[in-house]
Amino acid sequence: MPRFPEAPKSLLVHAANRSTNQPGTRPTADDLRAARRAQVGREELEGPHPSTLGAGLSEAGPADPTPDLSQPGPGQRWSTWRSVAKGQRGPEPLPDWLVTRDAAFDTELGILKTGKEADAFLIERAVPPGAITPSDDGSSDGGSSGGAERCLLVAKRYRSLEHGQFHRGTEYTEGRRTRRTRDQRAMEDRKSAWGRAVSATQWADAEFVALRSLWSAGAPVPYPVQIDGTEVLMEFVGTEVVDDAGGVQAVAAPRLTRERPSDDLLESYWEQLTHGMSVLARLGFAHGDLSPYNILADGERLVIIDLPQVVDLVANPFASDVLLRDCRTVCAWFTARGLDVDAEALFADLLGQAL
Repeated sequence: MPRFPEAPKSLLVHAANRSTNQPGTRPTADDLRAARRAQVGREELEGPHPSTLGAGLSEAGPADPTPDLSQPGPGQRWSTWRSVAKGQRGPEPLPDWLVTRDAAFDTELGILKTGKEADAFLIERAVPPGAITPSDDGSSDGGSSGGAERCLLVAKRYRSLEHGQFHRGTEYTEGRRTRRTRDQRAMEDRKSAWGRAVSATQWADAEFVALRSLWSAGAPVPYPVQIDGTEVLMEFVGTEVVDDAGGVQAVAAPRLTRERPSDDLLESYWEQLTHGMSVLARLGFAHGDLSPYNILADGERLVIIDLPQVVDLVANPFASDVLLRDCRTVCAWFTARGLDVDAEALFADLLGQAL
């Protein structure tokens, strides 16, 4: 059983698809003792939770009604925020909505999307009621401060080559280099288990690094929360709505391909998209697979997603062809909806910004 109120179930998420995945780093013993003290103090005022009444009775008397906060429940793990190095976390300043407290649990709510190389899962990161943990600067937040108490995230988990259907070729990876020559050699030998594992990690690293740079530069991309191996945690783009029964449900933003915007909104979308492509170009990148299927329409806001195949416009000899293909693909969608745009002109403008 979860240690805090049940998380909302997504309209787009299969509730039966909950699973325990990648156990996180546990808080310290002091954190747990503090959390237990807070729980005991609350029960002295309110009485034990109904689920604990009559439980565990024996000849020695009633069992301790205090919930066990030492382990996450089914489908949960401790927040992995503090378990990764600082360089594996998102850029500062951190957004106000992000939960960074040690006492938070990551609860997997289900799957959002499956792909050839990775699957995306909906995650709720939340602090159990009454939990008290030291904040990042070492001071106690008393459970009443320290930023947000709950947020929704997307966990994008890349599969290794033997379990996935990787189709990214040298068109994308040409010019990339790993930090260690041993890893580079392993990737070139895809028959080895280590080479397949390193190749999967490369895609996660490429997406996280690109998201960090683009977010910091003001591009319309999801905030990259952190990376841990082949898992990239990022901002959930969507809304939460209250249904007729009073329940809260998470609804992911639709892909641009499904939208039929008004003329004014169509022009706004074009301006936002070309701004994002310009930021990419000025940083020396092309998206590499940009299409209405990789752009989310979150109300009046566009968000560019799926960036593991970003192409280096300088080091990659195929970069110009890839960038031109991106321009033609997105321009075709806008032209079909009545906006007069020119793919060749966009390509020339972006290429000029990259040089």
